[in-house]
Amino acid sequence: MASFALDTVRNIFTRRAGPLPPAAERPRRPELIFRLRAWPRLPENGRTAEVYRILSVMSNQPVNRQWLLGRFRLAPQQLDALLQQLVAQGSVEVIDPAAFAQG
Repeated sequence: MASFALDTVRNIFTRRAGPLPPAAERPRRPELIFRLRAWPRLPENGRTAEVYRILSVMSNQPVNRQWLLGRFRLAPQQLDALLQQLVAQGSVEVIDPAAFAQG
């Protein structure tokens, strides 16, 4: 399961298929949801107040990447790196809302 989650996160954060089509042509796919399961081991430079605030919120409620970007001052690249690190350590549960879609 952790391997699947890590692969899914990697695929979202990397663009292997070239440029994305315009938004109107892309199917609307819900973003992955992250919930902190255990406090991670952070590198020295990752122990910032902003990161601790993010982890605190994630420990209380499941959140997606867009929600985090809208409420915290971390750059998208920094947030992506943090999420990848959390998934790699097994510190977060990754929930794919598409798995619950009716259709």
